[in-house]
Amino acid sequence: MYKVCKFGGSSLANAEQIRKVCDIMLSDPSRRVMVVSAPGKRTREDTKVTDLLIALANARISGYDGAAELQDVLDRFGSIAAELELDAAIMADISLDMNTRLCQDCSNSLRFMDSIKAAGEDNCARLVAGYLKSIGRTASYVDPRVAGMFLTEEYGNAQVLPEAYPLLARLRQNPGISVFPGFFGYSKSGQVVTFSRGGSDITGSILAAATEAQTYENWTDVDSVYSVNPALISNPHPIMEITYDEMRELAYAGFTVLHEEALLPAYRKGIPVNIRNTNNPTARGTMIVRNRVNFDGVVTGIAGAKGFCSLNMSKYLMNREVGFALKVLQILADEQISFEHMPSGIDSLSIIMRKDYFTPDKEKIITGRLVAELGIEKVSVNRNLAIVIIVGEAMARTVGVTARAANALSKAGVNLEIINQGSSEISVMFGVREEYCNYAVKELYKEFFQR
Repeated sequence: MYKVCKFGGSSLANAEQIRKVCDIMLSDPSRRVMVVSAPGKRTREDTKVTDLLIALANARISGYDGAAELQDVLDRFGSIAAELELDAAIMADISLDMNTRLCQDCSNSLRFMDSIKAAGEDNCARLVAGYLKSIGRTASYVDPRVAGMFLTEEYGNAQVLPEAYPLLARLRQNPGISVFPGFFGYSKSGQVVTFSRGGSDITGSILAAATEAQTYENWTDVDSVYSVNPALISNPHPIMEITYDEMRELAYAGFTVLHEEALLPAYRKGIPVNIRNTNNPTARGTMIVRNRVNFDGVVTGIAGAKGFCSLNMSKYLMNREVGFALKVLQILADEQISFEHMPSGIDSLSIIMRKDYFTPDKEKIITGRLVAELGIEKVSVNRNLAIVIIVGEAMARTVGVTARAANALSKAGVNLEIINQGSSEISVMFGVREEYCNYAVKELYKEFFQR
């Protein structure tokens, strides 16, 4: 048995939490790779180390020396090191590392920002490995560049390169516990590059796939994945088992337990992902698997997300024009805009997009081209759109789920702007006005979980 374990920022926020996660690692000899995030908040009012580092990078990019911001970072790591009773040499190493990063050219702000942000995970890994060795355990800090974590040179949004996998597989040969910093890797030219925010989940999944682990344990601060956001519903229904596809749909629509890109490497290798709670390690958590055995309801989960818009167009006999949709999507591609959903009628087509990408300037260009080049007769944009999704593998084999959901929303007075169902039939998406997003989620939860 070989397990890769990832611990989030809340699990590493202070010395007490670090001792706790190390006890978890040591309690199971099959836990061999430990992926760490940067230390998170110690209290609700606290600041994450990553945010301290972003403030430091912004200060230097803006032309300030950043001395106060640097001290905040060093003080945070210093307090953890002192509470763990680590040798003073480790803080000397961290201080040297931070000053070396700050000496880099910051004219390329994206490159500089990635290098500074990565210091949170990198130095946390040094602290954790140092603590494990201080208590007499076999452990080692792993440098991602030496290990072979090679990524595309896309600052803030890197993707793993295929050649990284066989290099990272060598981790299986390491004795004891390998402590690997999450969130970043290196381009082939030697630059530090990071995944998108929260990307330590991606690091863990990549390492699980590379080492062909039997399980990827993702340790966070909740007992399981829940069927709905616990901030909206008290004591929500826990999910014991969920498929990769279900989890991907829910993560896309707002579930924040797992980074939405993190499942891909594990999915490709068929490695189960176990969501666990650092503060309640005896809880079984949620298993994310390829195929489910147990179903405890038609709907597995409900999620909602704001920040969408719809581009709506109509043209008489649209359905008779070969390649019409392709031409529309090409116009979007020319402006570097991806789409989320594309419901259509015989003479109408709607494109659902993230409104952060579909800016007013982009809107003006695209709507102008649609009219001029494709002869669109009517075009409109709805910028006040949220999507609410019900997800469940069992929905494909159950009659009337969409009708139940639509009827529940109708009774609650929620007008449906859009209804869309994918070909897999495991999810149904409803477009509603943003102000109704949370309300719609609550009403759907009542319909499927509280009746």
